[in-house]
Amino acid sequence: MQSPRAQLAPQMEHYTFVLEDQPYLGFFQYGNEHTPVYSTDEHGFRVTRGPGDATATVSGERPPGPVRLLAGSSATFGVGATGDAATVPSRLWTRHAPRLPWLNFSGQSHNSAQELMLLTLFQHHLPEVADIVLLSGVNNLVLSRLPAERQGRHGAFFECGAAPDTVPTPEERIDRAAGLTVRHLSTWKLLATAMGARLTFVLQPLAPWVREEPTPEEKLLFDELDDVSNFRRLHNDISTMEVGRTYAEVIGAGCAGLDVPFLDMNAALAEATTPDEWLFIDRVHCTDLGYDTVARLLAGHLDLT
Repeated sequence: MQSPRAQLAPQMEHYTFVLEDQPYLGFFQYGNEHTPVYSTDEHGFRVTRGPGDATATVSGERPPGPVRLLAGSSATFGVGATGDAATVPSRLWTRHAPRLPWLNFSGQSHNSAQELMLLTLFQHHLPEVADIVLLSGVNNLVLSRLPAERQGRHGAFFECGAAPDTVPTPEERIDRAAGLTVRHLSTWKLLATAMGARLTFVLQPLAPWVREEPTPEEKLLFDELDDVSNFRRLHNDISTMEVGRTYAEVIGAGCAGLDVPFLDMNAALAEATTPDEWLFIDRVHCTDLGYDTVARLLAGHLDLT
């Protein structure tokens, strides 16, 4: 008998999370990968699919003229999508905000420092950029569980050591994660201004921050993952609606201080969807419907059309 994951989300077998060691970035997607569900360009950036047969990547072919960037980590990459055409950048370009091509500018399992480093290392590949939407925030909070000696000066990163038995309080985790997020965002703002691009920060969705009760499909998938992973044990303290809203308030205040527009996608999804809509493959990544809904809300809330 097939497991719920194999039955409900067979595409997940192709998202192996095997990444290439990269100087400065730590790790990144392999270049020129072509699986049944995703493709990358020569540097490892995922292909965005647009109207008709149009495609666009950071270092590959794309239409001439300005572009828009959707930056972030694995949710921006589109883990869980059934194909390149179902990611948020592709849905923006194809349907919800098609005026300019969108580039998928993301690295899986990246924290905010690595996301910023990605821009500094690959900016020379970019044409004129009209908009940068940074869809991020969850990984910093997940990594805030690690002790101070693992945090260093710029925040902990994945695979830097085992999780400790004792952890900071949720309030301490929020302060640490939000502080790093806003600090790195201030440099994004400087770079975006120099590039002539409009910058927006969007707090990416986490399933328990959107609604307290998962759909039947989500519950089956979450329960199966909890049997083989430690997300619930390690992060139960931050997986509440209260923590999600508080975290959004703190980051939103930091964005206001930088004059960077802010959107809490968790609140936006909660308001725009019904309890029976299957949005999440796991607590961090979405279904095709979830990613399409995120794209629609980005276009509407951020006036991207």
